[in-house]
Amino acid sequence: MRISALQKYILIRCYGRERKVNRKKFFNFYNKDKKTKEKARIKIITKSIERLINKGLIVGFGERTQHKWYISDVQLTVLGKKVTKKLLGEQIKLPLKRIKKYANIKKIIKKT
Repeated sequence: MRISALQKYILIRCYGRERKVNRKKFFNFYNKDKKTKEKARIKIITKSIERLINKGLIVGFGERTQHKWYISDVQLTVLGKKVTKKLLGEQIKLPLKRIKKYANIKKIIKKT
């Protein structure tokens, strides 16, 4: 499953939170990029959220009119949590405390 950088950002921001996340938090993705205009940012984020919903990774909450959905909050699904864990798998911190314990045991074994 191919996921864009913005979609990865959305998934990671939602991960670890059991409650809904407001979509305004996703605008921080474009803070460094001043080339994109405000309307374009809104449109891009909306498309990314809709595509993640279609893939079944997140659930959208909001209002529905006769023709359109207005998504205000999103929440990860179980499948979304699994995919996000894979994304974060490369960046998880190593258990350094356990390594230090084993290093001490190896030193003691070498001395005897």
